[in-house]
Amino acid sequence: MPKNVTQKLIERHLIGGEMRAGEEIALKIDQTLTQDATGTMVMLELEAMELDRARTEISVQYVDHNLLQTDFKNADDHLFLQSACRKFGIWFSRPGNGVSHPVHMERFGKPGKTLLGSDSHTCAAGSLGMLAVGAGGLEVAMAIAGEPFYVKMPKIVGVKLTGELPDWVSAKDVILEMLRRLNVSGGVGKIFEYYGPGLDQLSAMDRHVIANMGAELGATTSVFPSDSAVKVFLESHKRGNDWTELLADEGSGYDEHIEINLSELVPLIACPSSPGNVVPVTEVAGRKVYQCVIGSSANPGLRDFGIVALMLKDKQVSEDVSLDVNPTSRQILENMTRLGYLGTLIHQGARIHQAGCGGCIGMGEAPATDKISLRTVPRNFPGRSGTREDQVYLCSPETAAASAITGVITDPRMLEMPYPKFEEPKEYIVNIDALAPPSDDNSKVELVKGPNIASLPDFDPLPQSIGGPVLIKVGDNISTDEIMPAGAKVLPYRSNIPEISKFTFYQVDDTYYDRAMQHQQTGSIIIGGKNYGQGSSREHAALAPRYLGVKAVIAKSFARIHWQNLCNFGILPLGFIDEQDYDLVDRNDILELFRANEEIQKGYQVTVVNKTKDKSFQVEHKMTRRQVQMILDGSVIRMCRSCKGSVELA
Repeated sequence: MPKNVTQKLIERHLIGGEMRAGEEIALKIDQTLTQDATGTMVMLELEAMELDRARTEISVQYVDHNLLQTDFKNADDHLFLQSACRKFGIWFSRPGNGVSHPVHMERFGKPGKTLLGSDSHTCAAGSLGMLAVGAGGLEVAMAIAGEPFYVKMPKIVGVKLTGELPDWVSAKDVILEMLRRLNVSGGVGKIFEYYGPGLDQLSAMDRHVIANMGAELGATTSVFPSDSAVKVFLESHKRGNDWTELLADEGSGYDEHIEINLSELVPLIACPSSPGNVVPVTEVAGRKVYQCVIGSSANPGLRDFGIVALMLKDKQVSEDVSLDVNPTSRQILENMTRLGYLGTLIHQGARIHQAGCGGCIGMGEAPATDKISLRTVPRNFPGRSGTREDQVYLCSPETAAASAITGVITDPRMLEMPYPKFEEPKEYIVNIDALAPPSDDNSKVELVKGPNIASLPDFDPLPQSIGGPVLIKVGDNISTDEIMPAGAKVLPYRSNIPEISKFTFYQVDDTYYDRAMQHQQTGSIIIGGKNYGQGSSREHAALAPRYLGVKAVIAKSFARIHWQNLCNFGILPLGFIDEQDYDLVDRNDILELFRANEEIQKGYQVTVVNKTKDKSFQVEHKMTRRQVQMILDGSVIRMCRSCKGSVELA
């Protein structure tokens, strides 16, 4: 039977379950990726598991998020991560070496392999013909320990690309078109596989741009074939021996179909404050701009910086605009220097920051109050930039550069200049000096823990009855950035759950923490709308509420990664069977689930009693027996300690 690329990747790594949409499957993981905002918890979890050494082919720890060293916290965590890599046999990418996703693509990504990362944008590696999936840190820790990755088999959506990109339209506009059509939850439970003649003009890094922001669709991942474009990329990085061809069989099919004629695309932009709020640039043109940010994992290639430099060659940045440039890797920075792009950017008025995530994660570069910031980053959730009432727009490098020149949002087609032609170097300067390989002898390595690093809390098993007040009720598409903010103020506490929990729901309700602490021992409940927990994979958005006593989240629907993170740490994820029941629950209502322990073991429905209103309603769970056991034991770590980690799939 003919198979598409996704089916081939899954079939080669399938070690449990059947490839039927909605069925839970278990996959062998070849590689893992962690970054410092989430990797500190992964390393603490490996310590709790008493792991001796990583059992994957390659595991890499990157330091790319928390680069600002305003006090000891980040610096201490960097030393901790370095010592953990030595102890567990993991590659270590030093601070300043670059953003995890492009660096992994440059140095470690291989067609035909699986990659699991504790960052939701791990899916970017699908550009190389990999099955690359973002997950919670605990799932990545389990994979490092040699355990399979469990996921519900997604539907496979074929995205046929035809035509050719017009001048001033680039890969960012392709993924923005997908978001314009499907919005931020249109990819839940799906893998997008791109194919068709339109692929011929997309480089491997162009494909990275599209695959990266598949996370914003809610997709499990995105997949591209490993063809001549991937071969050219690997050869240019002196890794030609790592290339293997991986193509869809002739006659293979897909569960669903989408077609995009690239020739019909125009410059697009996502308006505040959602990646799905996409319109043509012409609809918002003329709005005054304060800041333009170039870089991030969503536009990380040399081309994305080169095209901006070429546009600015004879143009100065507007005096009213801050043009912030975040080189995505040390290697990219060196190549920008060699080709003269860096000099042009500096001379024409850009501000150059260190290689890393920077403003994308709110680590510096926060915009001024009520001022527009155009960014090539993947997300514009409220407050993510570091400014609480921000106005962040997402766009291509072309649109950002055009707007930096004019001082207002500008469709780049309106500039009086020809479209610059960027040429990819046949051979890159390769820099691996800041990548430390695993040591051969880790027998005497001790973990270096600063005063801000706290061990993982140990959570109790699920009691027979749970309940408590509804301390917060939120609407649709609440992101993990709103549950647990990022940024320079919060992320330094990533290895200290009691401290970071103080920021839980801070963006939505800054009284939540104090009220939750009053019910920490007795328990509380969260009510959510559709797509609850979209966005980042950071498990702190589940860990902190769990620490604060949250027993259950009842929502209309959940984002994939956050739903699993709730299971991992013993918070019961429940869905409204009748969505109208959402309207019958108010903040401060007292809810009781008198037989929760028994009901989740016997079936899929659970009874909720609203004691305040003297009413009851039914909710449902969609957990397998394995996930139910996590909830019963209190967390997946406790489950493993109880030797129940091999619970059969169901």
